[in-house]
Amino acid sequence: MAKAAKAKSSVKKYYNYIGGEWVPSSSKDWFDNTNPADTNDVIGRFPQSNADDIRAAVSAAKNAATAWRRTPAPRRAEILFKLGEILRANKDQYSREMTREMGKVLKETGGDVQEAIDCTYFTAGEGRRLHGFTTPAEMPNKFAMCVRQPVGLCGLITPFNFPMAIPSWKLIPALVCGNTVVLKSGEDVPLSALNLVKACEQAGIPKGVVNLVNGDGGEIGPALVGHPDVRLISFTGSTATGKIIAEQCARDNKIVSLEMGGKNAIIVMDDADIDNAVEGSLWGAFGTSGQRCTASSRLVVHKKVYKKFVTQLSDRASRLRVGNGLDRRTEVGPVINQQAMDKIHGYIDIGRRHDGAKLATGGEILNKGSHKNGYFISPTVFADVSPKMRIGQEEIFGPVTSVIPFSTLDEAIEIVNGVAYGLSSAIYTQNVNHAFYAMQELYTGICYVNSATIGAEVHLPFGGTKGTGNGHREAGTQVLDIFSEWKSLYIDYSGRLQKAQIDEFEI
Repeated sequence: MAKAAKAKSSVKKYYNYIGGEWVPSSSKDWFDNTNPADTNDVIGRFPQSNADDIRAAVSAAKNAATAWRRTPAPRRAEILFKLGEILRANKDQYSREMTREMGKVLKETGGDVQEAIDCTYFTAGEGRRLHGFTTPAEMPNKFAMCVRQPVGLCGLITPFNFPMAIPSWKLIPALVCGNTVVLKSGEDVPLSALNLVKACEQAGIPKGVVNLVNGDGGEIGPALVGHPDVRLISFTGSTATGKIIAEQCARDNKIVSLEMGGKNAIIVMDDADIDNAVEGSLWGAFGTSGQRCTASSRLVVHKKVYKKFVTQLSDRASRLRVGNGLDRRTEVGPVINQQAMDKIHGYIDIGRRHDGAKLATGGEILNKGSHKNGYFISPTVFADVSPKMRIGQEEIFGPVTSVIPFSTLDEAIEIVNGVAYGLSSAIYTQNVNHAFYAMQELYTGICYVNSATIGAEVHLPFGGTKGTGNGHREAGTQVLDIFSEWKSLYIDYSGRLQKAQIDEFEI
Protein backbone atom coordinates (compact mmCIF):
# COMPACT_ATOMS: atom_id res chain seq x y z
CA MET A 1 0.00 0.00 0.00
CA ALA A 2 1.37 3.44 -0.91
CA LYS A 3 2.61 5.59 1.91
CA ALA A 4 0.14 8.26 3.05
CA ALA A 5 0.93 11.80 1.98
CA LYS A 6 2.21 14.23 4.60
CA ALA A 7 1.61 17.96 4.40
CA LYS A 8 5.18 19.18 3.99
CA SER A 9 5.40 21.81 1.30
CA SER A 10 9.20 21.64 1.24
CA VAL A 11 9.24 18.07 -0.01
CA LYS A 12 10.19 17.76 -3.70
CA LYS A 13 7.46 16.64 -6.06
CA TYR A 14 8.02 14.12 -8.82
CA TYR A 15 5.76 13.29 -11.75
CA ASN A 16 4.50 10.60 -14.06
CA TYR A 17 6.15 10.34 -17.48
CA ILE A 18 3.51 10.10 -20.20
CA GLY A 19 4.04 10.79 -23.89
CA GLY A 20 7.45 12.30 -23.26
CA GLU A 21 6.16 14.80 -20.67
CA TRP A 22 6.50 14.89 -16.88
CA VAL A 23 2.95 15.37 -15.62
CA PRO A 24 0.99 15.13 -12.34
CA SER A 25 -1.81 12.65 -11.89
CA SER A 26 -5.25 13.62 -13.07
CA SER A 27 -6.36 12.75 -9.52
CA LYS A 28 -4.31 15.69 -8.14
CA ASP A 29 -3.41 13.42 -5.23
CA TRP A 30 0.09 12.59 -3.96
CA PHE A 31 1.83 10.07 -1.74
CA ASP A 32 5.07 10.37 0.19
CA ASN A 33 8.09 8.16 -0.41
CA THR A 34 9.78 7.69 2.98
CA ASN A 35 12.98 6.06 4.15
CA PRO A 36 12.28 2.67 5.83
CA ALA A 37 15.33 3.20 8.04
CA ASP A 38 14.02 6.57 9.23
CA THR A 39 10.38 7.33 8.50
CA ASN A 40 10.93 11.01 9.33
CA ASP A 41 13.03 11.23 6.17
CA VAL A 42 10.66 12.02 3.29
CA ILE A 43 12.44 11.48 -0.02
CA GLY A 44 9.79 12.96 -2.28
CA ARG A 45 6.13 13.24 -3.14
CA PHE A 46 4.81 11.20 -6.06
CA PRO A 47 1.54 11.16 -8.02
CA GLN A 48 -1.22 8.95 -6.64
CA SER A 49 -2.40 7.95 -10.08
CA ASN A 50 -5.68 6.48 -11.24
CA ALA A 51 -7.17 4.67 -14.22
CA ASP A 52 -7.28 7.87 -16.26
CA ASP A 53 -3.51 8.15 -16.01
CA ILE A 54 -3.13 4.57 -17.16
CA ARG A 55 -5.37 5.25 -20.14
CA ALA A 56 -3.31 8.32 -21.04
CA ALA A 57 -0.06 6.34 -20.81
CA VAL A 58 -1.42 3.48 -22.91
CA SER A 59 -2.63 5.96 -25.52
CA ALA A 60 0.82 7.55 -25.68
CA ALA A 61 2.48 4.14 -26.04
CA LYS A 62 0.02 3.16 -28.75
CA ASN A 63 0.69 6.34 -30.71
CA ALA A 64 4.45 5.75 -30.57
CA ALA A 65 4.29 2.07 -31.45
CA THR A 66 4.52 2.12 -35.25
CA ALA A 67 7.49 4.48 -35.50
CA TRP A 68 9.43 2.57 -32.82
CA ARG A 69 8.64 -0.80 -34.39
CA ARG A 70 9.91 0.47 -37.73
CA THR A 71 13.12 1.84 -36.21
CA PRO A 72 15.84 -0.65 -37.22
CA ALA A 73 16.81 -2.88 -34.31
CA PRO A 74 20.50 -1.87 -34.50
CA ARG A 75 19.44 1.76 -34.11
CA ARG A 76 17.26 0.89 -31.12
CA ALA A 77 20.28 -0.89 -29.67
CA GLU A 78 22.51 2.15 -30.10
CA ILE A 79 20.11 4.22 -28.03
CA LEU A 80 20.05 1.51 -25.36
CA PHE A 81 23.85 1.42 -25.28
CA LYS A 82 23.79 5.16 -24.62
CA LEU A 83 21.30 4.46 -21.83
CA GLY A 84 23.81 2.05 -20.31
CA GLU A 85 26.47 4.77 -20.37
CA ILE A 86 24.13 7.18 -18.55
CA LEU A 87 23.34 4.58 -15.90
CA ARG A 88 27.03 3.88 -15.39
CA ALA A 89 27.88 7.59 -15.05
CA ASN A 90 25.19 8.05 -12.36
CA LYS A 91 25.66 4.77 -10.50
CA ASP A 92 26.74 6.31 -7.17
CA GLN A 93 23.84 8.76 -7.09
CA TYR A 94 21.28 6.12 -8.03
CA SER A 95 22.69 3.75 -5.41
CA ARG A 96 22.44 6.27 -2.58
CA GLU A 97 18.92 7.28 -3.54
CA MET A 98 17.89 3.63 -3.75
CA THR A 99 19.30 2.88 -0.29
CA ARG A 100 17.43 5.87 1.06
CA GLU A 101 14.06 4.80 -0.35
CA MET A 102 14.40 1.01 -0.13
CA GLY A 103 16.76 0.41 2.78
CA LYS A 104 19.27 -2.16 1.58
CA VAL A 105 22.93 -1.39 2.18
CA LEU A 106 24.98 0.63 -0.29
CA LYS A 107 27.01 -2.27 -1.62
CA GLU A 108 23.76 -4.03 -2.52
CA THR A 109 22.12 -1.02 -4.15
CA GLY A 110 25.34 -0.57 -6.10
CA GLY A 111 24.90 -4.14 -7.28
CA ASP A 112 21.26 -3.42 -8.16
CA VAL A 113 22.23 -0.50 -10.39
CA GLN A 114 25.12 -2.51 -11.84
CA GLU A 115 22.69 -5.25 -12.82
CA ALA A 116 20.65 -2.67 -14.72
CA ILE A 117 23.84 -1.52 -16.44
CA ASP A 118 24.81 -5.11 -17.29
CA CYS A 119 21.32 -5.87 -18.57
CA THR A 120 21.35 -2.79 -20.77
CA TYR A 121 24.74 -3.50 -22.32
CA PHE A 122 24.00 -7.19 -22.81
CA THR A 123 20.56 -6.65 -24.31
CA ALA A 124 21.72 -3.79 -26.54
CA GLY A 125 24.00 -6.34 -28.21
CA GLU A 126 20.93 -8.30 -29.28
CA GLY A 127 19.87 -5.39 -31.48
CA ARG A 128 22.36 -6.64 -34.07
CA ARG A 129 21.24 -10.22 -33.67
CA LEU A 130 17.59 -10.88 -32.72
CA HIS A 131 18.23 -14.12 -34.53
CA GLY A 132 15.68 -16.07 -36.50
CA PHE A 133 16.79 -18.95 -38.68
CA THR A 134 16.60 -20.34 -42.19
CA THR A 135 15.66 -23.91 -42.99
CA PRO A 136 15.28 -26.04 -46.14
CA ALA A 137 11.81 -25.92 -47.69
CA GLU A 138 9.93 -29.05 -48.71
CA MET A 139 9.49 -27.89 -52.31
CA PRO A 140 12.08 -26.93 -54.94
CA ASN A 141 12.67 -23.25 -55.71
CA LYS A 142 11.22 -22.22 -52.39
CA PHE A 143 12.91 -20.47 -49.47
CA ALA A 144 11.86 -20.74 -45.80
CA MET A 145 12.89 -18.74 -42.75
CA CYS A 146 11.56 -17.19 -39.55
CA VAL A 147 12.06 -13.82 -37.89
CA ARG A 148 11.04 -12.08 -34.67
CA GLN A 149 8.44 -9.34 -34.53
CA PRO A 150 7.49 -7.19 -31.53
CA VAL A 151 4.53 -8.19 -29.39
CA GLY A 152 3.12 -4.67 -29.23
CA LEU A 153 2.23 -2.66 -26.16
CA CYS A 154 3.63 -4.06 -22.90
CA GLY A 155 2.55 -3.39 -19.32
CA LEU A 156 5.37 -3.86 -16.80
CA ILE A 157 4.61 -4.26 -13.09
CA THR A 158 7.62 -4.40 -10.76
CA PRO A 159 8.23 -4.86 -7.00
CA PHE A 160 10.22 -2.98 -4.36
CA ASN A 161 13.17 -5.28 -3.69
CA PHE A 162 15.22 -4.62 -6.84
CA PRO A 163 14.00 -1.14 -7.76
CA MET A 164 16.16 -0.68 -10.86
CA ALA A 165 17.38 -4.17 -11.77
CA ILE A 166 13.96 -5.78 -12.18
CA PRO A 167 12.46 -2.91 -14.21
CA SER A 168 15.52 -3.11 -16.47
CA TRP A 169 15.03 -6.87 -16.95
CA LYS A 170 11.65 -6.10 -18.46
CA LEU A 171 12.06 -2.66 -20.00
CA ILE A 172 15.29 -3.15 -21.96
CA PRO A 173 14.36 -6.43 -23.74
CA ALA A 174 10.91 -5.00 -24.53
CA LEU A 175 12.51 -1.97 -26.15
CA VAL A 176 15.17 -3.78 -28.16
CA CYS A 177 12.45 -6.02 -29.61
CA GLY A 178 10.53 -2.93 -30.77
CA ASN A 179 7.73 -2.72 -28.21
CA THR A 180 6.42 0.32 -26.39
CA VAL A 181 5.78 0.13 -22.66
CA VAL A 182 3.90 1.42 -19.66
CA LEU A 183 5.84 0.83 -16.43
CA LYS A 184 4.10 0.69 -13.06
CA SER A 185 6.87 0.69 -10.44
CA GLY A 186 6.73 -0.53 -6.85
CA GLU A 187 4.93 2.14 -4.81
CA ASP A 188 7.57 1.96 -2.07
CA VAL A 189 10.41 2.69 -4.50
CA PRO A 190 9.19 5.17 -7.13
CA LEU A 191 12.39 7.22 -7.35
CA SER A 192 14.59 4.40 -8.65
CA ALA A 193 12.18 3.62 -11.48
CA LEU A 194 11.93 7.35 -12.22
CA ASN A 195 15.73 7.54 -12.41
CA LEU A 196 15.73 4.71 -14.94
CA VAL A 197 13.04 6.36 -17.06
CA LYS A 198 14.72 9.76 -16.88
CA ALA A 199 17.89 8.09 -18.15
CA CYS A 200 15.82 6.69 -21.04
CA GLU A 201 14.69 10.22 -21.83
CA GLN A 202 18.27 11.50 -21.74
CA ALA A 203 19.41 8.67 -23.99
CA GLY A 204 17.01 9.82 -26.69
CA ILE A 205 14.31 7.18 -26.58
CA PRO A 206 11.42 8.81 -28.48
CA LYS A 207 8.41 10.28 -26.73
CA GLY A 208 5.70 7.78 -25.89
CA VAL A 209 7.91 4.71 -26.21
CA VAL A 210 8.50 4.55 -22.43
CA ASN A 211 5.81 5.71 -19.99
CA LEU A 212 5.87 5.66 -16.19
CA VAL A 213 2.81 5.77 -13.93
CA ASN A 214 3.20 5.92 -10.15
CA GLY A 215 0.68 4.94 -7.52
CA ASP A 216 -0.98 2.20 -5.55
CA GLY A 217 -1.01 -1.20 -7.25
CA GLY A 218 -4.53 -1.96 -6.13
CA GLU A 219 -5.75 1.17 -7.89
CA ILE A 220 -3.83 1.27 -11.16
CA GLY A 221 -2.67 -2.33 -11.56
CA PRO A 222 -6.08 -3.65 -12.68
CA ALA A 223 -6.48 -0.72 -15.09
CA LEU A 224 -3.18 -1.59 -16.76
CA VAL A 225 -3.78 -5.35 -16.83
CA GLY A 226 -7.32 -4.94 -18.13
CA HIS A 227 -6.70 -2.31 -20.79
CA PRO A 228 -7.68 -3.75 -24.19
CA ASP A 229 -4.72 -2.17 -26.00
CA VAL A 230 -2.13 -3.80 -23.72
CA ARG A 231 -0.95 -7.00 -25.40
CA LEU A 232 1.46 -8.30 -22.76
CA ILE A 233 1.80 -8.08 -18.99
CA SER A 234 5.14 -8.82 -17.34
CA PHE A 235 4.75 -9.07 -13.57
CA THR A 236 7.11 -9.67 -10.67
CA GLY A 237 5.57 -9.91 -7.21
CA SER A 238 3.54 -12.12 -4.92
CA THR A 239 2.05 -15.42 -6.02
CA ALA A 240 -1.43 -14.32 -4.91
CA THR A 241 -1.35 -11.21 -7.09
CA GLY A 242 0.25 -13.10 -9.95
CA LYS A 243 -2.61 -15.59 -10.04
CA ILE A 244 -5.16 -12.77 -10.25
CA ILE A 245 -3.23 -11.22 -13.13
CA ALA A 246 -2.97 -14.58 -14.90
CA GLU A 247 -6.74 -15.08 -14.68
CA GLN A 248 -7.44 -11.64 -16.14
CA CYS A 249 -4.91 -12.12 -18.94
CA ALA A 250 -6.37 -15.52 -19.78
CA ARG A 251 -9.84 -13.99 -20.14
CA ASP A 252 -8.46 -11.27 -22.43
CA ASN A 253 -6.10 -13.58 -24.36
CA LYS A 254 -3.06 -11.51 -23.37
CA ILE A 255 0.49 -12.78 -23.13
CA VAL A 256 1.56 -12.90 -19.48
CA SER A 257 4.94 -13.50 -17.87
CA LEU A 258 4.92 -14.14 -14.11
CA GLU A 259 7.86 -14.14 -11.71
CA MET A 260 6.52 -14.85 -8.24
CA GLY A 261 7.55 -16.43 -4.96
CA GLY A 262 10.28 -18.73 -3.74
CA LYS A 263 11.15 -20.93 -0.78
CA ASN A 264 14.75 -21.64 -1.63
CA ALA A 265 17.11 -24.02 0.11
CA ILE A 266 20.81 -24.70 0.52
CA ILE A 267 21.91 -28.29 1.09
CA VAL A 268 25.00 -28.58 3.30
CA MET A 269 26.62 -32.03 2.98
CA ASP A 270 28.81 -33.58 5.67
CA ASP A 271 31.89 -33.09 3.46
CA ALA A 272 31.19 -29.38 2.88
CA ASP A 273 33.55 -26.59 3.80
CA ILE A 274 31.49 -25.47 6.79
CA ASP A 275 33.03 -22.02 7.06
CA ASN A 276 32.22 -21.35 3.42
CA ALA A 277 28.72 -22.78 3.81
CA VAL A 278 28.04 -20.52 6.80
CA GLU A 279 29.25 -17.48 4.83
CA GLY A 280 27.01 -18.40 1.91
CA SER A 281 24.03 -19.03 4.18
CA LEU A 282 24.41 -15.66 5.91
CA TRP A 283 24.57 -13.87 2.57
CA GLY A 284 21.73 -15.89 1.08
CA ALA A 285 19.44 -15.56 4.10
CA PHE A 286 20.09 -11.98 5.18
CA GLY A 287 21.19 -10.14 2.04
CA THR A 288 18.55 -7.49 1.24
CA SER A 289 17.18 -8.32 4.72
CA GLY A 290 15.89 -11.58 3.24
CA GLN A 291 13.62 -9.67 0.85
CA ARG A 292 14.61 -11.60 -2.25
CA CYS A 293 12.55 -14.18 -4.09
CA THR A 294 15.82 -16.17 -4.20
CA ALA A 295 16.60 -15.80 -0.46
CA SER A 296 18.07 -18.84 1.30
CA SER A 297 15.15 -19.27 3.67
CA ARG A 298 15.84 -22.99 4.29
CA LEU A 299 19.20 -24.52 5.20
CA VAL A 300 19.08 -28.30 4.86
CA VAL A 301 22.07 -29.60 6.81
CA HIS A 302 23.52 -33.10 7.19
CA LYS A 303 23.12 -34.46 10.73
CA LYS A 304 26.88 -35.15 11.02
CA VAL A 305 27.66 -31.42 10.82
CA TYR A 306 24.31 -30.04 11.96
CA LYS A 307 25.28 -28.95 15.48
CA LYS A 308 28.51 -27.30 14.33
CA PHE A 309 26.74 -25.50 11.51
CA VAL A 310 23.89 -24.19 13.68
CA THR A 311 26.33 -22.95 16.33
CA GLN A 312 28.49 -21.08 13.83
CA LEU A 313 25.56 -19.69 11.86
CA SER A 314 23.72 -18.47 14.94
CA ASP A 315 26.83 -16.84 16.35
CA ARG A 316 27.58 -15.03 13.09
CA ALA A 317 23.96 -13.98 12.56
CA SER A 318 23.72 -12.53 16.07
CA ARG A 319 26.72 -10.30 15.33
CA LEU A 320 25.47 -8.86 12.03
CA ARG A 321 25.21 -5.09 12.27
CA VAL A 322 21.62 -3.94 11.64
CA GLY A 323 20.99 -0.31 10.76
CA ASN A 324 20.64 2.40 8.15
CA GLY A 325 21.98 1.19 4.84
CA LEU A 326 23.66 4.55 4.20
CA ASP A 327 26.09 3.72 7.02
CA ARG A 328 28.85 1.69 5.36
CA ARG A 329 29.30 -0.33 8.55
CA THR A 330 25.74 -1.68 8.27
CA GLU A 331 25.38 -5.29 7.11
CA VAL A 332 21.57 -5.69 7.27
CA GLY A 333 19.14 -2.85 6.57
CA PRO A 334 15.46 -2.44 7.41
CA VAL A 335 12.53 -4.25 5.84
CA ILE A 336 10.43 -2.17 3.49
CA ASN A 337 7.44 -1.04 5.56
CA GLN A 338 5.23 -1.62 8.59
CA GLN A 339 3.06 -4.17 6.82
CA ALA A 340 6.11 -6.26 5.92
CA MET A 341 7.50 -6.01 9.45
CA ASP A 342 4.19 -7.18 10.92
CA LYS A 343 4.02 -10.13 8.51
CA ILE A 344 7.61 -11.22 9.18
CA HIS A 345 7.25 -10.93 12.94
CA GLY A 346 4.00 -12.88 12.65
CA TYR A 347 5.92 -15.74 11.02
CA ILE A 348 8.52 -15.60 13.78
CA ASP A 349 5.69 -16.02 16.27
CA ILE A 350 4.31 -18.93 14.23
CA GLY A 351 7.72 -20.60 14.27
CA ARG A 352 7.99 -20.34 18.04
CA ARG A 353 4.42 -20.90 19.19
CA HIS A 354 2.69 -22.90 16.45
CA ASP A 355 5.49 -24.88 14.82
CA GLY A 356 7.52 -25.38 17.99
CA ALA A 357 10.85 -24.71 16.28
CA LYS A 358 13.87 -23.65 18.31
CA LEU A 359 14.71 -19.95 18.05
CA ALA A 360 18.49 -20.06 17.84
CA THR A 361 18.97 -16.31 17.52
CA GLY A 362 17.13 -13.10 16.64
CA GLY A 363 13.38 -12.79 16.35
CA GLU A 364 13.19 -9.27 17.75
CA ILE A 365 11.73 -6.05 16.42
CA LEU A 366 14.43 -3.43 16.95
CA ASN A 367 12.81 -0.12 17.86
CA LYS A 368 15.14 1.70 20.22
CA GLY A 369 18.01 4.11 19.76
CA SER A 370 19.11 4.38 16.13
CA HIS A 371 16.39 1.87 15.19
CA LYS A 372 13.43 3.71 16.70
CA ASN A 373 12.10 5.31 13.51
CA GLY A 374 12.66 2.39 11.15
CA TYR A 375 11.42 -1.09 10.31
CA PHE A 376 14.16 -3.28 11.73
CA ILE A 377 14.11 -6.98 12.61
CA SER A 378 17.11 -8.81 14.01
CA PRO A 379 18.48 -11.61 11.76
CA THR A 380 16.61 -14.72 12.83
CA VAL A 381 17.66 -18.37 12.76
CA PHE A 382 15.30 -21.22 13.63
CA ALA A 383 16.82 -24.63 14.36
CA ASP A 384 15.27 -28.11 14.59
CA VAL A 385 12.76 -27.26 11.90
CA SER A 386 10.85 -30.07 10.23
CA PRO A 387 10.11 -29.79 6.51
CA LYS A 388 6.32 -29.50 6.95
CA MET A 389 6.35 -26.67 9.47
CA ARG A 390 4.82 -23.47 8.14
CA ILE A 391 8.12 -21.63 8.45
CA GLY A 392 9.64 -24.41 6.35
CA GLN A 393 6.94 -24.21 3.67
CA GLU A 394 5.72 -20.62 3.28
CA GLU A 395 7.54 -17.62 1.88
CA ILE A 396 8.36 -15.19 4.70
CA PHE A 397 10.28 -12.58 2.69
CA GLY A 398 12.34 -11.26 5.55
CA PRO A 399 15.53 -11.91 7.56
CA VAL A 400 14.42 -15.34 8.75
CA THR A 401 15.93 -18.73 7.89
CA SER A 402 15.18 -22.28 9.05
CA VAL A 403 17.73 -25.05 9.58
CA ILE A 404 16.45 -28.53 8.74
CA PRO A 405 18.46 -31.72 9.46
CA PHE A 406 18.77 -34.68 7.05
CA SER A 407 20.57 -38.01 6.79
CA THR A 408 20.95 -38.82 3.07
CA LEU A 409 21.30 -36.76 -0.09
CA ASP A 410 18.06 -38.19 -1.47
CA GLU A 411 16.26 -37.09 1.69
CA ALA A 412 17.73 -33.60 1.34
CA ILE A 413 16.63 -33.35 -2.28
CA GLU A 414 13.13 -34.48 -1.31
CA ILE A 415 13.03 -31.71 1.33
CA VAL A 416 14.20 -29.06 -1.12
CA ASN A 417 11.66 -30.12 -3.74
CA GLY A 418 8.85 -30.52 -1.22
CA VAL A 419 7.47 -26.97 -1.37
CA ALA A 420 5.12 -25.12 -3.70
CA TYR A 421 7.93 -23.14 -5.30
CA GLY A 422 10.94 -23.97 -7.44
CA LEU A 423 13.09 -20.92 -8.02
CA SER A 424 16.61 -21.43 -6.65
CA SER A 425 18.58 -24.13 -4.84
CA ALA A 426 22.17 -24.79 -3.83
CA ILE A 427 24.45 -27.50 -2.49
CA TYR A 428 27.70 -27.26 -0.59
CA THR A 429 29.85 -30.35 -1.12
CA GLN A 430 33.37 -31.41 -2.13
CA ASN A 431 32.02 -34.54 -3.87
CA VAL A 432 31.60 -34.02 -7.62
CA ASN A 433 29.19 -36.95 -7.84
CA HIS A 434 26.93 -35.44 -5.18
CA ALA A 435 27.09 -32.06 -6.92
CA PHE A 436 26.05 -33.39 -10.33
CA TYR A 437 23.38 -35.67 -8.89
CA ALA A 438 21.88 -32.72 -7.00
CA MET A 439 21.98 -30.50 -10.09
CA GLN A 440 20.06 -33.21 -11.93
CA GLU A 441 17.44 -33.89 -9.26
CA LEU A 442 16.72 -30.45 -7.77
CA TYR A 443 13.58 -29.19 -9.53
CA THR A 444 14.36 -25.49 -9.59
CA GLY A 445 15.03 -22.96 -12.32
CA ILE A 446 18.43 -22.04 -10.82
CA CYS A 447 20.95 -24.24 -9.01
CA TYR A 448 24.28 -23.31 -7.43
CA VAL A 449 27.18 -25.47 -6.24
CA ASN A 450 29.21 -24.13 -3.29
CA SER A 451 27.38 -20.82 -3.32
CA ALA A 452 24.19 -19.32 -1.91
CA THR A 453 20.84 -19.28 -3.71
CA ILE A 454 21.28 -15.61 -4.71
CA GLY A 455 23.54 -14.03 -7.30
CA ALA A 456 22.04 -14.66 -10.75
CA GLU A 457 23.79 -13.06 -13.73
CA VAL A 458 22.04 -11.25 -16.58
CA HIS A 459 23.32 -13.44 -19.43
CA LEU A 460 21.61 -16.58 -18.13
CA PRO A 461 17.83 -17.17 -17.96
CA PHE A 462 16.17 -16.32 -14.64
CA GLY A 463 12.98 -17.95 -13.41
CA GLY A 464 11.57 -20.96 -11.68
CA THR A 465 9.22 -23.91 -11.68
CA LYS A 466 5.89 -24.70 -10.02
CA GLY A 467 4.41 -21.80 -8.04
CA THR A 468 7.33 -19.52 -8.82
CA GLY A 469 6.06 -18.56 -12.26
CA ASN A 470 4.33 -19.65 -15.44
CA GLY A 471 7.31 -21.06 -17.31
CA HIS A 472 8.76 -17.93 -18.90
CA ARG A 473 12.27 -16.73 -18.18
CA GLU A 474 13.75 -13.29 -17.72
CA ALA A 475 17.33 -12.27 -18.58
CA GLY A 476 19.58 -14.10 -21.02
CA THR A 477 18.53 -14.31 -24.65
CA GLN A 478 15.55 -16.39 -23.53
CA VAL A 479 13.73 -13.20 -22.44
CA LEU A 480 13.41 -12.28 -26.12
CA ASP A 481 10.81 -15.04 -26.43
CA ILE A 482 8.56 -13.08 -24.06
CA PHE A 483 8.81 -9.75 -25.82
CA SER A 484 8.76 -10.96 -29.42
CA GLU A 485 6.67 -13.34 -31.50
CA TRP A 486 7.78 -15.60 -34.32
CA LYS A 487 6.84 -14.98 -37.92
CA SER A 488 7.52 -17.74 -40.47
CA LEU A 489 8.24 -16.57 -44.03
CA TYR A 490 7.97 -18.64 -47.23
CA ILE A 491 9.20 -17.31 -50.59
CA ASP A 492 8.25 -19.39 -53.63
CA TYR A 493 10.27 -18.44 -56.73
CA SER A 494 9.22 -21.43 -58.85
CA GLY A 495 6.80 -19.35 -60.90
CA ARG A 496 3.93 -21.77 -60.30
CA LEU A 497 1.63 -22.89 -57.49
CA GLN A 498 3.26 -25.54 -55.31
CA LYS A 499 1.18 -27.28 -52.69
CA ALA A 500 3.26 -28.29 -49.69
CA GLN A 501 2.48 -31.77 -48.33
CA ILE A 502 0.36 -32.44 -51.42
CA ASP A 503 2.42 -32.02 -54.58
CA GLU A 504 4.99 -34.63 -55.44
CA PHE A 505 8.02 -34.17 -57.63
CA GLU A 506 10.49 -36.59 -59.13
CA ILE A 507 14.08 -36.68 -57.97
